[in-house]
Amino acid sequence: MNVMSPPTAPTRLAFNPLDPAFLADPYPFYRRLREEAPVFKAEQGFWLLTRYEDVAFALRDRRFGKDFAGSIRRRYGEDRLHEPTIANLAHTMLVLDPPDHTRLRSLVTKAFTARRIADMRSRIRHLVNQQLDRVIDKGGMDVIRDLAHRLPVIVICDMLGIPEEHRAPFLAGSNVSGRILDPAPMTREELDHANAMTEAGNVYFDQLCELRRREPQDDLTTELVRAEEAGDRLSSEELRSNIGLLFGAGHETTTNLIGNGLLALHRSPDQWQRLQDDPSLIPGAVEELLRFDSSVQMTGRVTNTEVEVGGVNIPAGESIIMLLGAANRDPAQYVEPDRLDIGRENVRPMSFGGGIHHCLGAQLARLEAELVFSALVERLPSLELPEKDRPDWRRSFTLRGLNKLPAVWH
Repeated sequence: MNVMSPPTAPTRLAFNPLDPAFLADPYPFYRRLREEAPVFKAEQGFWLLTRYEDVAFALRDRRFGKDFAGSIRRRYGEDRLHEPTIANLAHTMLVLDPPDHTRLRSLVTKAFTARRIADMRSRIRHLVNQQLDRVIDKGGMDVIRDLAHRLPVIVICDMLGIPEEHRAPFLAGSNVSGRILDPAPMTREELDHANAMTEAGNVYFDQLCELRRREPQDDLTTELVRAEEAGDRLSSEELRSNIGLLFGAGHETTTNLIGNGLLALHRSPDQWQRLQDDPSLIPGAVEELLRFDSSVQMTGRVTNTEVEVGGVNIPAGESIIMLLGAANRDPAQYVEPDRLDIGRENVRPMSFGGGIHHCLGAQLARLEAELVFSALVERLPSLELPEKDRPDWRRSFTLRGLNKLPAVWH
């Protein structure tokens, strides 16, 4: 086999994931990478994969692991592993390899079974309508604040057993900093802010666990507390950290799916009209919206051994960034990938990752988005987005989403 050397780094392909122009529209850069250097070693030292086939391979092959501590050292140096936001994340299934990943994931999997999620449909439909009832007579809303954020927060609060009287701070705004997941390190100011958010979250989730020890309910926190009390399946740090992870992951990506998806539909008004004309297209449209502008743009791994990807030999111990958003726009996988087509067939987006780390809440996110778009088509057919041509993107690359999305209707 002829194994290629790593492509040299043309200056014009320099990767700056926090460049405002890139955050506004990363897809032209992805396209150039796919065409010129689909397996590319960036000047920062990590590798970028952009083709659908290569990303799918790396997500599922056990020669690619997590090595969270190593990735933090490479980005931040030796002295950052004890920062609260980093130490907290280190205890979560998101960044662990088997057997710890297997042990932790097995504790929560049953809460996300297809049957459990299907049983939530009527409750979620009621919640969607409840959020719209709050704003419909006003003639306008911020889609992010008033709908896309509130809905999945309430759903994950229900699942975790967070009492209604405790939810106001969570409903007020985003409690998640996706910057810790970005390949570009956080500034000291960003890290301090993330640490403060983490510590406040830890205080609350400790209190929630104590409440569920005293007053057990039929919820996920009670199940995890019982596992911790058994003593052999979950440490107290893992308990708190993974409840925090489930809370954050349980709403943040869905918020962005709804916001990014509604924006994409209104930037292709023929597709919004098509959805109104035929609401039966909505489940398939959700898959296309996931593909078109994924709320998770990348996921990271490290090579556990030397491995060949797309004809390029990558040594052991190298950081790999799988650009999910780029894979979703690969023309080898999708015809006219930069065109939104809600009737597109055989859409299998990479947006939820793959392999053992495939997103636990994928079906829940799909259901929430389906019911939101169904309600908007039915109840607000005249909805318009006055700022659709100048969207306010968050300063985060991994978790792609909007700060706000004003909408009006008549």
